[in-house]
Amino acid sequence: MQSLRWEPSKKDSEKAKIDIKSIKEVRTGKNTDIFRSNGISDQISEDCAFSVIYGENYESLDLVANSADVANIWVTGLRYLISYGKHTLDMLESSQDNMRTSWVSQMFSEIDVDNLGHITLCNAVQCIRNLNPGLKTSKIELKFKELHKSKDTAGTEVTREEFVEVFHELCTRPEIYFLLVQFSSNKEFLDTKDLMMFLEAEQGVAHINEEISLEIIHKYEPSKEGQEKGWLSIDGFTNYLMSPDCYIFDPEHKKVCQDMKQPLSHYFINSSHNTYLIEDQFRGPSDITGYIRALKMGCRSVELDVWDGPDNEPVIYTGHTMTSQIVFRSVIDIINKYAFFASEYPLILCLENHCSIKQQKVMVQHMKKILGDKLYTTSPNVEETYLPSPDVLKGKILIKAKKLSSSCSGMEGDVTDEDEGAEMSQRMGKENAEQPNSVPAKRFQLCKELSELVSICKSVQFKEFQVSFQVQKYWEVCSFNEVLASKYANENPGDFVNYNKRFLARVFPSPMRIDSSNMNPQDFWKCGCQIVAMNFQTPGLMMDLNIGWFSQNGNCGYVLRPAIMREEVSFFSANTKDSVPGVSPQLLHIKIISGQNFPKPKGSGAKGDVVDPYVYVEIHGIPADCAEQRTKTVHQNGDTPIFDESFEFQINLPELAMVRFVVLDDDYIGDEFIGQYTIPFECLQTGYRHVPLQSLTGEVLAHASLFVHVAITNRRGGGKPHKRGLSVRKGKKSREYASLRTLWIKTVDEVFKNAQPPIRDATDLRENMQNAVVSFKELCGLSSVANLMQCMVAVSPRFLGPDNTPLVVLNLNEQYPTMELQGIVPEVLKKIVTTYDTMMQSLKALLENADAVYEKIVHCQKAAMEFHEHLHSIGTREGLKERKLQKAVESFTWNITILKGQADLLKYAKNETLENLKQIHFAAVSCGLNKPGTENADVQKPRRSLEVIPEKASDEPGE
Repeated sequence: MQSLRWEPSKKDSEKAKIDIKSIKEVRTGKNTDIFRSNGISDQISEDCAFSVIYGENYESLDLVANSADVANIWVTGLRYLISYGKHTLDMLESSQDNMRTSWVSQMFSEIDVDNLGHITLCNAVQCIRNLNPGLKTSKIELKFKELHKSKDTAGTEVTREEFVEVFHELCTRPEIYFLLVQFSSNKEFLDTKDLMMFLEAEQGVAHINEEISLEIIHKYEPSKEGQEKGWLSIDGFTNYLMSPDCYIFDPEHKKVCQDMKQPLSHYFINSSHNTYLIEDQFRGPSDITGYIRALKMGCRSVELDVWDGPDNEPVIYTGHTMTSQIVFRSVIDIINKYAFFASEYPLILCLENHCSIKQQKVMVQHMKKILGDKLYTTSPNVEETYLPSPDVLKGKILIKAKKLSSSCSGMEGDVTDEDEGAEMSQRMGKENAEQPNSVPAKRFQLCKELSELVSICKSVQFKEFQVSFQVQKYWEVCSFNEVLASKYANENPGDFVNYNKRFLARVFPSPMRIDSSNMNPQDFWKCGCQIVAMNFQTPGLMMDLNIGWFSQNGNCGYVLRPAIMREEVSFFSANTKDSVPGVSPQLLHIKIISGQNFPKPKGSGAKGDVVDPYVYVEIHGIPADCAEQRTKTVHQNGDTPIFDESFEFQINLPELAMVRFVVLDDDYIGDEFIGQYTIPFECLQTGYRHVPLQSLTGEVLAHASLFVHVAITNRRGGGKPHKRGLSVRKGKKSREYASLRTLWIKTVDEVFKNAQPPIRDATDLRENMQNAVVSFKELCGLSSVANLMQCMVAVSPRFLGPDNTPLVVLNLNEQYPTMELQGIVPEVLKKIVTTYDTMMQSLKALLENADAVYEKIVHCQKAAMEFHEHLHSIGTREGLKERKLQKAVESFTWNITILKGQADLLKYAKNETLENLKQIHFAAVSCGLNKPGTENADVQKPRRSLEVIPEKASDEPGE
């Protein structure tokens, strides 16, 4: 138990040993120079690699296990050995009488009231199940029977020792135990300081102190002893990690958290198609429960397909099909009751009106009588250019329908009919997808009273983008068949995005989807389409995306679109296969650690109770972001599968991206669905998180979850590593700078020319800072995923001498904490201090120069915008013709987007730098590395890692 030996590749086997006492740390992942510079490093899994750092010069023994599980066992065992040396076995023996065993033993005593020394099998099973509700009764019974069989004892009684043994075996999650050992100072439990370190460094929890640590321990620690002493055992730690406090979804997004004062056209709106149907759209039944379900799910746009009914009562159904009918009045009653059940923001009623004048008047009577002053009938203000905001329209119901033109003087008039059903019945005979607008629009009579109920959602027919830009009013809404919308999304992506900045666009599924399957809403959200109507009655991937997407703003049915899709002058093409100009790509690092209590897929009988699970991680977003990766299959274990696999995704437009976790059962006949969870990228919490799985129809699966680790980092400048996989940091010479385009309009090009130097300066400041930070992380033995607090925690043991006196301290009196050497220190430490100083210089350079560079970029942007209104006429004067003029306008928009983006990136980097300084400050105090008397308490606590910077930040980068 005193040294580590291995069989060397060379002859000298005496040197192939390390004294346990000389081991400084056991480091996980490929985080040493040898791993980083090794040509085959790319072929080695991050989760199977680890290094033993030893000796005064911090040499490394770099190892690769053949599975992540073996690596975890070695790392944990070696960490025990470093803590307890040759007493490790005694320590493990004595832990049989530790806090956890006492608590389990106490549970046994509470059942064994007569002190018989045994309890019934039934009671033992029930007790373990109460403590761990996800466990199956049959599994616990089997474990007791196996134990009895191995000891050659029969009967249905369970002794105290047997109870403790089975509890330990079934209720210890090894992956959480490995984590506890990593953070525990004594390897047995977490005290308040250990827990604080875990919460700050790993979970990114701000404003943490010992009181909060104690609160968590009191809430989740099951043993009395642990609660009294402030110790969190493996069971308490497991309870905490499985609680809603550690779910992957950021609780900030459970309430309305976005700006609701923007024009209505700036939001995605949760929308339903054929809301009255509860099955397919050709033969299925119509039912008011369709409206109740949609409204309870936060839907803000429902559809009413209204036809003449018997007894002068209009009815709702899909015309020209065999769907059943429901009375219009009863639907309006239900809408009145549930309209604002899930959200106070406006509800849009999409009326497809096929009624006679007589029954139209009945419709009006019902709506006025039942909905009353909830109806929004205020005429649009012709002097405005945008729709009112959701905030202004709170509690209001808007009618989207045809409206008589202002020139119509009578009580009724002719309008064109929008009839999805007619289109469907015509297409049933002949597929005509080539000409999506081939169905001729019928004319029908519209009564004035119904027309007057339509205010800011007047239905009009779409002609083409250039016509709309010139003549369409902001209160007019066009509906697009999915086939037509797809055509525009592919052929005119830029125009479609610009169109949707001012006007509402509704996209409805192709009438050929007679099974009521759903289109992919992302295909139209990426073009800015607000009202993408979904068949709520049809579960599956597309509905998962819709439900997940609208969860990010308190499920209120409205989600603010990214700034790049709202700003009047901004360049964004929905089909970009590359990074988006002006938006900083993020790297998402996800490790799928384990699964818990996966149910058997519904209807699968062939394999009995056996489940062979694997996990897909999917990214949905703009085409450049769409990606998926899968874990290996874990055979015959649906209860506690360990995956331990890490994935990395580049996210170019985070505000439009979603992450979907799908668990499938590997089967030779066809893989079957077990569960899924879909979450917007902006709602991810970093750190160790549980993902609560949902069924195909969206219900939460009891006790079924994935355990994952999430980290989000900025992408560092630099392509793929060259030659031998060396760590890449682009030097200045090969650095890529954002390029501005030439318009061939001299006066405007001059302005943009002046912007090139500050753009280069901004890029240099940002990348120098990020590169210096990564160099420091690597020297600390961590990957670029780590934060600076984790770095300081990792190096703190190295800064202590043999007698625990500090060799290096941090002077926190300055804005930029300096490292001070206390006497003679080894070369390795000097290197860390030098790299730290270099990092501080880059942080300082950025903070001291960011404001001036930012001002220059903003000044150029404002100077260029002076030309915006008259760009066409200036271009014409310079002799630019149609094609070249159009190209010049596009280049102008591109350049403005780049300037805004570069200014935002610099602002973001400044915030990141301030965050880095806070993390160093707090880690120094937490680890006791601060120079005595320099723990200045004025520094604010770090915020949650990579918290979104408010979109509507002021012009000042410092605010």
